[in-house]
Order: sequence, then C-alpha cells, then structure tokens
Amino acid sequence: MPADLDFPVIFLLPSHLGSEELQELEDQIPTLTYDINEAEVVLGKISRKERALFELRKRKIVTEEVEKDEDAPPALPPRKRMRLSATPALGSSDIDSDTCSEGEIQRRLIGPVSTPETEPTIKVVKLTWFTDSLAAGQVLPLDDKYVIYRGRKVMQPPPAPALTQTTPTKASSNTLKRAHEDSHPRSPPSSQKLYSSQGSRSAQKPGSTYASHPIKSSHPKRPALLRQTTSEHDLDTHLPPIPPCLHTTYSCQRSTPANPPNQDFIAELLKIRLARTLTGDKIGVRAYSSAIATVAAYPYHFQTQNEVARLPGCGQKIALLYQEYRTNGTIQEVEENESDPKLQVLKQFYDIWGVGETTAREFYNKGWRDIDDVVEYGWDGLTRVQQIGVKYYDEFLLKIPRREVEEIGNLILDEANNIEKGFEMVIVGGYRRGKKESGDVDVVLSHRDENATKGFVGRIVIGLEKRGYITHTLLLSTANTERGQEPVAWKGDSRVAGTGFDTLDKALVVWQDPDFEGEGTNPNPHRRVDIIISPWKTAGCAVLGWTSGTTFQRDLRRYCKKEKQLKFDSSGVRNRRDGGWVDLESDPNTGEPAPDMLTAEKRVFKGTGLEWRAPEERCTN
Repeated sequence: MPADLDFPVIFLLPSHLGSEELQELEDQIPTLTYDINEAEVVLGKISRKERALFELRKRKIVTEEVEKDEDAPPALPPRKRMRLSATPALGSSDIDSDTCSEGEIQRRLIGPVSTPETEPTIKVVKLTWFTDSLAAGQVLPLDDKYVIYRGRKVMQPPPAPALTQTTPTKASSNTLKRAHEDSHPRSPPSSQKLYSSQGSRSAQKPGSTYASHPIKSSHPKRPALLRQTTSEHDLDTHLPPIPPCLHTTYSCQRSTPANPPNQDFIAELLKIRLARTLTGDKIGVRAYSSAIATVAAYPYHFQTQNEVARLPGCGQKIALLYQEYRTNGTIQEVEENESDPKLQVLKQFYDIWGVGETTAREFYNKGWRDIDDVVEYGWDGLTRVQQIGVKYYDEFLLKIPRREVEEIGNLILDEANNIEKGFEMVIVGGYRRGKKESGDVDVVLSHRDENATKGFVGRIVIGLEKRGYITHTLLLSTANTERGQEPVAWKGDSRVAGTGFDTLDKALVVWQDPDFEGEGTNPNPHRRVDIIISPWKTAGCAVLGWTSGTTFQRDLRRYCKKEKQLKFDSSGVRNRRDGGWVDLESDPNTGEPAPDMLTAEKRVFKGTGLEWRAPEERCTN
C-alpha cells in the first residue's frame, strides 16, 4: 500500500493531468502537500528542465541549480511519533496533518533550521518515479533517470511597495443598453448547438490603454501556530467523537445538511475557494472543496482549533483559519481578496453566464476591467451564449423563489403531456435540496415508453417557444437520442476525463413569463432553465446526478470507481471491467421497471452499496 512507503513530502503539478487522473494520484500520495513551499519533491508529468523551471517560477519559487552531490541532506535525529492533536512548534503553521503522514509532520517539526549554508533543496521529478515506486513496492532512488532539476531555494527580500494608479470605473448602464439594443444579430438559429466558453476572442481594440491597469498580488499571512488556552485544553479532553461517516473521504457516504452548525465559517472558506478558482489554482480548489465538505458534515459547533485539525481533509491549515476567524471574526486572506481589484474584476467576468474562470482571465489579460469593456472592445468576438450572458447579466444573478420554480416546472410538465401523454417530472437541483431560492431551474422529464423520450427534447423546446416561454436556446443536445438512448459504454481509463459525465438529451434555455399587465416591454425577469430528458430505465441515475451537490456528485463518481469498479454518470452505470451497462433500477427479483423516478433513485443508492440520503442531506458545495 502507498501509505506504507516512506515518501518525501510531495507537491503534485496539475499540468497535463485530467481531473480523474489528478484525483487518483492525490489519493495515492500519502505525503501530499498543497503548499509547494513545504515540498521536497515536485512531481509532474513533465520531462524537460526548462518546463520544471517554468513551473517553479510560476509558483514564485526562486532557486539556483545544484549538482547531484550538493543536495545531500544533513543527518537527522531518529524520528519520533507524535499525536496529531499536539500543538505544533513555532513556524509550522503550513503543515497539513491531513495530507502529510505523522512521520513527515514530526520530521518537519524537529528538522534542522535552514541557514545560508544549508538552504533547503527541491527536486522536480518525473511522474514515473512515483508510479514505478508503487509498482516496485519501495521508494526508488531519486537518480538522474527521474530527476529533471535540482535546486537550492534562494530566499528573496520582500519587494518594495509599488505605486498604483486608480482608474475610474465607468457606469455600465449606457453600454449595457447598447448590448440590449444591438440591431445586428450574429446568432445562429436557436436550435443550433453552441460553442463552449473557450471560444474565439477578438483582439483588444488598437490604442486602448487598459493593459496598463495595475494588478495587485496579495500574499496572505497566517498565524504562526495554534495557540491554546487552558480552558481550550480542557475542552479538547472532552471533544465529541468524530462521527463514523467522517472517517471516509467520500461525501456521498455522509449526511450534509443545508444549514450545518459551522455555516458562518464555511462561508469564509467558500470565499477563499472562489479566489483559488479565479486564479486557476486547481489543487487548491480541490483541497478546499474536501475541507468544506467535511466541515459541512460535522454535526457539532466547533469549540477549539484542534477540533478542526483532527478532521479528515482539514488538518492544521484549516484549523489555523478557524483560529483566525474565531479570534478576529474574519480571515485576513478573505479581506485581502475582497479588496483586491483584480479578483473583483475576475469575479464580475466569471458571473457572466457562458464565461468560465479561464475565459475570465483571458478577458482580464486583454485589459478589460468591467462589462462595458467586454461590450465595447470584445462584443464581436463573444460566442452567442456569452452575448446572451452579458445581455441578461443582472437578471441571471437574481434568485428564483421556490414558488416560481414550481410554476416553471409545472408549465414544462404540462407542455410535455400536451405533446405526448404519460410524461413524469422531478424538479431537481438546489430546489430539491431544499433551497429557498435557486439560481436556475433544473427539471428531469421521463416517460415509461422509450420511444416517447427519443428526440423529445427538440419537440418540447419548439412547443415552449411557440407559447412564448423560451426566448433563447443556449444549448440543445440530442447525444442520448443519437446513441440510441443507451448508457455510454465504458471505454477504459484512457478515455478523456469528464466527457461522459452527463450525456443525456437536454436543452439549456432562457425563460421569461410572457404574461404581464399593461403595454410595452415585458418586465418579467429572464431565468435560466435546464430541461433534461431521460429514458425510464436510467431515470434514477438522472435524478440522483442532477439533484446532488457538486462535491457529492464528484465523490459519488470517485466512490463508484474506487470501491465498486463502476462508472457512474447521469445516463447510467457501467461496469469498468467489461464496459457493460449495470441495471440498478429494475426490480432485482422480477426485472420490472421502477414504479416511479424517486424509487429508481433509491435503488441506485442501494445498488452501489450506499445508504440512502434524502436530497436535503446532499447539500455539498
């Protein structure tokens, strides 16, 4: 087992790794750290020294190259085991007890202090060193076969403060009005399939001065150690036991309510995760997602920082953040992020429907600083979806009350049964998890006759367009119909990660209630609505996939892969051994289909060996 091997502290580069491959490697590395400053080895799917230097510079690690014989570490005293709950020594604030073994934590706590003569070294190593070590059952030597680059860290003086210039923010109303009144539509027909958010972009307008906008780079500080009062020490001796469900890394095996006891602290962690998302820190996003899911499932109010540190996925880093939040009522990193002008601009772009974090950074790098800039300098280069996202920017940010979600769902079901009798529907997404307000409306439609669901998505979109409810079709997918409504065949681990997560027929549309009093422009807000069509034999998978929170879904797929050798997505379950469809929804004794969609969903839980969790218990972020 990997946990039995005495690896050095490893930082894993996400470059050239798919999401599933990255997750699998993270699970296998027993001494993984998400802070490159802690790492002794930087592991990556790279092979050239130039690339290694680029990855280090990208993470602000300055080094000077050393020869092989120069980086031999001084002798260390024998290792001693320690309790994870023990208070770490000064300067150990960045040690993560969840991603490092106890032995590694102890070694870092008692190791020699760096001096100018013994600055720490770092090695950039090929990924094959780790995989070969696992295959050999021992940690292989870090020789020239695997090591791409050896460097001694160079301590840099803090940079002098830079002078910044504030650029006035333009009012957005006039330019957004121009977007609404754009009289030269460049849109394809509403039924045409659309581009992804990574579509082509226009060049910055010649002569624009926006590229000179200052960029603020913040480096949040952390408390040096976990301080503990006598009363806190007494509390630590009477902490409630960690619930059995938190001994697993899979959030799909836990109850996660919508309003957990530590909701205020979770809100701060979500802000940090968003900043990591906007800056492209994929590993940080994954680490915070795991920590947030654990904290959200913990059924007690935190009393001490050590109560946080003992939880899987949290460790010392999250405990330090909790200590800071408990002491100050806020977290310095959150405050700095909220005052960082670059992050605020990225957040504004990220809120445009059809723009992901990568495209948001592209917009920023073009020199654009607000929605007006996007319209003025980049309108012709936006995809149709992004143009619609800009046009209805403010309306799409409005929340939808439960009553309106139900009204929209019932109108969709009525239209489905007007076209063909016998359709059934479940409103999924945040509504089904109990949210009082939703960002959009998600519905799953199904019919017991498989011929009825074939190609039905196009028919219902046309019907709702004629009735005036659908104003724009953002995406229309008939992938499931084109595949004969069969679950996607599993093609092995070499398949591109993420391509089969959801291959059901669906329409992502813009919705507006056409009924209003008076004359003139319709004042009703435009809403985002997703209509998903599933054949009856896999409707339980569709309802399960589209209901559950993001981390719950991720861990469900990971659980099925690791524990059951199954491949799960909303179109069905396949066996990873032979690629065949696994029917978990029919009655195991009679073979009869499920009597309704919710029963089918419960059978999927049972068939995968999971305890049933009500939708209100799947509120992972």
